[in-house]
Amino acid sequence: MTPPAASKSVLSYFGWAFAVTLGGLALGGLLGWNATGTFGGLATAFFICAVLAVLEISLSFDNAIVNANKLKEMTPVWQHRFLTWGIIIAVFGMRIVFPLAIVAIAAHINPWEALKLAAAEPEQYARIMQDAHLAIAAFGGTFLMMVGLTYFFNHEKDVHWISFLEKRMAHFATIKGVEIAFVLILVLIFSSLLDGNESTTFLHASIYGLLTFLLVEVLAGFLDASQKTMSAAAKGGFGAFLYLEILDASFSFDGVIGAFALTQNLFVIAIGLGIGAMYVRSMTIMLVEKGTLAHYRYLEHGAFYAILILSVIMYMQTLMHIPEVITGLGGAALIGVSLWSSIRYNKHNGVAHDERSHRAKA
Repeated sequence: MTPPAASKSVLSYFGWAFAVTLGGLALGGLLGWNATGTFGGLATAFFICAVLAVLEISLSFDNAIVNANKLKEMTPVWQHRFLTWGIIIAVFGMRIVFPLAIVAIAAHINPWEALKLAAAEPEQYARIMQDAHLAIAAFGGTFLMMVGLTYFFNHEKDVHWISFLEKRMAHFATIKGVEIAFVLILVLIFSSLLDGNESTTFLHASIYGLLTFLLVEVLAGFLDASQKTMSAAAKGGFGAFLYLEILDASFSFDGVIGAFALTQNLFVIAIGLGIGAMYVRSMTIMLVEKGTLAHYRYLEHGAFYAILILSVIMYMQTLMHIPEVITGLGGAALIGVSLWSSIRYNKHNGVAHDERSHRAKA
């Protein structure tokens, strides 16, 4: 039997992540040795894989919190599918297939030719990926902004961290489509700051991002409603799974593009970001099983604020370069402050004591 979550140590959740780290770093070092035939090349590839893993974790910690929030509503079957199939899609789909698809579309070549280009001409491959950054940032930024705003523009939301702001947003949520109008205004502002083809590309990609969010919401509701009519236990099925996968993809856009600033080797990038993705999955499982979101009441708020900040940064990156370290540290800082606020709330209201007493009685 699986041990109760309360009796499991934090480190026990990261067993697979540690194993993948060891295997991934060894494989990365091997790639460096094969490419250069020197210990310097081995050490460089090893170091880049480690840095990319840290980059992915820092950029995606808020993703783990949002995933946990959605997973707690899903059945154990769909939780397991997301944490198994989902990691395969996250590592191989978004870290290998997605960059290949972008290059294949941009260069008008088939995926196999794109793979050969990545192996034989990494500089050309990286240039094509960088050229596609504008559209990717507009699409991903719009999708993430809708995710964040939908959380705050909710008239049923009664727990507020930054009260003066969140209460007003919850109040205005009664206006139908207010978050969509807000996003469209921002899209028009940013597209007006770009010139010619760039403005058109930004506008089109943003609209596609908005449509994708709305379609996923509609499809998720339809699929899960259909499953509920067949079985009351089917809550949070394929629709929720689809939503989380697209959300994962939006979070990974920034990391995949930013990784090319460190190396142009697609396979080193896939290893490094894949290691980070394993830690994000491990954190997600821990948050769900230990009920961390329920105990730290503002942690979820911090994650969604971090999502909004990331979406704005992705928009800003269409106008100027913003180092990934700023993106990662900004999100981590917001989550850290929300955690500190949650701990203060628990101390002032005796939540921790009440919870321990409840567990003792149980």
